[in-house]
Amino acid sequence: MTSLIDRYVYTALRHIPEQQRGDIDRELRASIEDAVDARVEAGEERETAVEGTLTELGDPERLADQYSGRTNVLIGPEFYPAWRRLLTLMLAAVLPIVVIIGVVVQLIEDPDIGKVIGGAVTAILNVGIQMAFWTTAVFVVLERTGAGPGRTGLKLNWTLKDLPRYEPSSVPKTEVAAGVVWPILLTAALIWQHFGLNEVPVLNPANWSFWWPYMIVALVIGAGYQIWLFRRRSYDRTVTVVNAVQQLLFAVPLIWLLATDRFFNPEFHNFADLGGGDVKHWFTVSVIVVVALGTIYDMIKVAVRGEQSRRSLPSKVPGTGNYNFGS
Repeated sequence: MTSLIDRYVYTALRHIPEQQRGDIDRELRASIEDAVDARVEAGEERETAVEGTLTELGDPERLADQYSGRTNVLIGPEFYPAWRRLLTLMLAAVLPIVVIIGVVVQLIEDPDIGKVIGGAVTAILNVGIQMAFWTTAVFVVLERTGAGPGRTGLKLNWTLKDLPRYEPSSVPKTEVAAGVVWPILLTAALIWQHFGLNEVPVLNPANWSFWWPYMIVALVIGAGYQIWLFRRRSYDRTVTVVNAVQQLLFAVPLIWLLATDRFFNPEFHNFADLGGGDVKHWFTVSVIVVVALGTIYDMIKVAVRGEQSRRSLPSKVPGTGNYNFGS
């Protein structure tokens, strides 16, 4: 477990340009140690002195802005860290969910791939801009009206409890293993049901011209993502974005194939027509809903983990050594 001072310094350094980190790391540590020694000489216990010193320094993100010389004019220093965290969370977690819901609705109404892609791009631009604008507008109003944390209900007063813990690893090995094994099994099943069975294949063989190879590549990318995540050893905002992309690479074409009746082989025993045409329709809609909800759930789960362990592993800082910890 890293010390309280290390956690504070790591958090500040992650928001400072790479070329400045070495000098600021040494300067900040020296300043903290001097202040702690002064408190200890005055009669405080060292642990209490460390906590008091770091609390007096305040939010490390705001301190990093001061070291970097960044001036937050539109939104003042009291509100700026909260604005940055909220906007990043919305763009990384909420925006992908809105986009995938719009894609599902478009696929059900008119499953034209051009319209689906165009609608997704339009949603990303429009919703993203709206999120950025209105989030910023709210904080600008709060800043200009002089509203403080007590009046707004926002948690703006930084405390030591807000420091990340920098655990050795927060990636469950069982989930990583499942994330690697399942793509392998699904790929094997996809190939076997077409080439290994003597009967009519369950899935549409016409898709071997493009879509089934594409889905195999998407599954391989998903397995590769799990290996990359395991080596990265923690969830963060980069992981949130990468996870959303690889999830959409698989889910959107799958939903489109289902919605356009291109997924199942129409010659497979007419299984969906046994109870009339409605059986096939509702079965397809059910699978689409399951895929969409599963994708959204996974994206939310990874985004939440990323925020819970926000800045969970420190960056390598020139002149200070490697901050990656072994398990």
